[in-house]
Amino acid sequence: MASSPRMRNALTLFSAVDDVLCHRVRLVLAAKGVTYDLIAVDPQDPPEDLVDLNPYHSVPTLVERELVLYAASVVCEYIDERYPHPPLMPVDPLSRARLRLAMLRLEHDWVPQIQAIQFGNKQQAEAGRKRLRELLTASVPLFKASKFFLSAEMSLADCAMAPIIWRLQALDIPLPKDGKAIEDYGNRIFRNPGFVRSLTPQEKNLRELPA
Repeated sequence: MASSPRMRNALTLFSAVDDVLCHRVRLVLAAKGVTYDLIAVDPQDPPEDLVDLNPYHSVPTLVERELVLYAASVVCEYIDERYPHPPLMPVDPLSRARLRLAMLRLEHDWVPQIQAIQFGNKQQAEAGRKRLRELLTASVPLFKASKFFLSAEMSLADCAMAPIIWRLQALDIPLPKDGKAIEDYGNRIFRNPGFVRSLTPQEKNLRELPA
């Protein structure tokens, strides 16, 4: 376990400064109004504390006393249950399962495209941009159907989707031809003070906040 007395007594998040999965966790924490210590991590050179805590040396990693959690989906669901107000998952099992499946698809289908654009070679980046544009186009009806992603209220699914939409301009991904619903969706969330609190200085530089 980490040796820092402060870490043993405070909620601590190991996070990269510009990472879509880490941003997802920070957005959940901001939506809950939770105070925590942020430890900025270079994923290519993880600090000794993180190496000791997490066998995968990965971010995001959340530490609360003797509890250590990693993988964004696990961390986000823990935060939602540990700090129940405001709730970020619906009450009924069908809706919860639907949102969990949507978040799984974001992790498996969308996030790898972003990582390919950010860290891949030119060919991988172009393939990632093409696939991400296809995913956005196919999802336009979902953005039109509800105020938030698959829900009338903000949920954990929005905390997964909003960091992706925030990065589109920086990733050189134009919105689809009928993508105004995506733009409107993003602006609703980006204007929220909680979203602004979730941003690192590096992420604030990715685009301008809506007026």
